[in-house]
Amino acid sequence: MQIGVSTPVVFQFPGSCSKWERDGEIEDLAEIAQAADELGFAYLTCAEHVAVPVEVAAQRGGTYWDPAVTLAYLAACTQRIKLATSVVVLGYHHPLALAKRYGTLDRISGGRLVLGVGVGSLPEEFDLLGADFANRGVRADDAMRALRAALSQREPVYSGTHYEFEGMLVEPHAVQARVPLWVGGRSLRSLRRACAFGDGWMPFGLSDSALGEMLAKVELPEGFEVVLPAGPLDPGGDPEGTTRRLVELREAGATGVTVTIAAESSAHYRDQLASLRQLADGMEANVR
Repeated sequence: MQIGVSTPVVFQFPGSCSKWERDGEIEDLAEIAQAADELGFAYLTCAEHVAVPVEVAAQRGGTYWDPAVTLAYLAACTQRIKLATSVVVLGYHHPLALAKRYGTLDRISGGRLVLGVGVGSLPEEFDLLGADFANRGVRADDAMRALRAALSQREPVYSGTHYEFEGMLVEPHAVQARVPLWVGGRSLRSLRRACAFGDGWMPFGLSDSALGEMLAKVELPEGFEVVLPAGPLDPGGDPEGTTRRLVELREAGATGVTVTIAAESSAHYRDQLASLRQLADGMEANVR
């Protein structure tokens, strides 16, 4: 089971982020990314919101660093760890704009992109950007088909229900022959979308029982990733609880876990990463 890190500072969710993150500096972010890379964690994440209504921010958070810019910076700070959007909202972008922006990121990172995508859920943000909220699901399906046709191609060709392109040059493009596409969501439709067009599913806000019921209703493709959230975890202060939660998620069907880590400072966060690595390694050793 791979373990990725919900990058601190860049996304501050009420009730989950630590107090130190509110004043976190870019140097903190670089040091944490380097520590996660050196410790062998699977990926770092960054979410997307352009603008969140003030009244919504109290529940969803209001701090969202731009994922393309942020992950490009993290690419320069690291060597091996993958860089995952969690998630980009498909309705806010033309597929070729995503193919260019994140294909460039894949190239400068040496093929480390994981493109997490979602349909979006904030009507106010859709309205602000002139995007179609009512038909976001069907547009997202077509956008995913278009992305699959375009991400790794110099001269992509696609004709679908909402997007069509041919005779256009996209350079640079992704260096991976197949960029992993993970779909975010919490509905059975999002899982089916992920199985049909993607390589993985990143659900959120589901109980283990609800998750199991959904997974039982579909046939997962070979190599399909089920990436579940965990946290806030306190691997240094509560190693038993941390290990127990990771085991629970693996038994629930997770092939990957994105962890949020409780910490009192940037230095403490790095210590927590080291403790988590030891716990995860011990857990995997027991499985073998």
